[in-house]
Amino acid sequence: MAISVNTNAGALVALQNLNATNGQLEVTQNRISTGLKVANAKDNGGIFAIAQKLRGDVRSLDVVSQSLSRVQSLVDVSAATGQAISDLLISLKEKALAATDTSLDSTSRTALNEDFKALRDQISTIVNNASFNGTNLINNSTNSVAALANASGSASLTVLDEALQLSGSIVTVTTTEQINTITNAKAALTAVNASLTNVNSALARLGTKSKALEIQSNFVTKLSDALTTSIGSLVDADLAKESANLQALQVKQQLGVQALSIANKAPQTILSFFR
Repeated sequence: MAISVNTNAGALVALQNLNATNGQLEVTQNRISTGLKVANAKDNGGIFAIAQKLRGDVRSLDVVSQSLSRVQSLVDVSAATGQAISDLLISLKEKALAATDTSLDSTSRTALNEDFKALRDQISTIVNNASFNGTNLINNSTNSVAALANASGSASLTVLDEALQLSGSIVTVTTTEQINTITNAKAALTAVNASLTNVNSALARLGTKSKALEIQSNFVTKLSDALTTSIGSLVDADLAKESANLQALQVKQQLGVQALSIANKAPQTILSFFR
């Protein structure tokens, strides 16, 4: 090989190798600092595109989970109120049945009637206050509510209104129902029995919907976790491997600097020919 002061082939090769090592070292350092082997499209365009799509799906599932939680909370509030109404109806049944006793004196009947009216009015009070997030599912003000069921928004879980107010189709006890006479007591007892059956059926429907919402919410959570794991397997860096690689590249970098230094000194041998 010819020796020249104008062209140092050894230095060029050493510099190329050092630049390559520096590039690999930069990639490894980025992976360690970010924890990602694919942090942007430049690292791996195909994998990055897939990961971004999966990230979008995970964010969408977060919205679905929030929607399911809101509706389930509303249904649970409605169910709790329905149970309270069922308990009140049991108490009303007790008062109405007692008022059908022909041996009652007027004072006792009046006292029973006052208790009955207080319990009756309590139903209206709790129905009107059974709201969650501005929605009341049992006072006939809302036809239905729907929760998102998938990330695309193409499916939903619908819960129908259960109108539990007085004088309704479920609670047939009227807003003016009384047991001040035997005749009224018998009529009230019939209305209370029918209302109690209807309310218990409504509670069963609400309970079924709450369970369906819970099952779907659990499924969405598991699906989101699975997608998150998939994203990690695509883009996360193996930090143990990258740490070992970093040390190897640092040694390689030092050797490259040494090789370049030696190659740069090679032209100095030409001076020995002119001594």
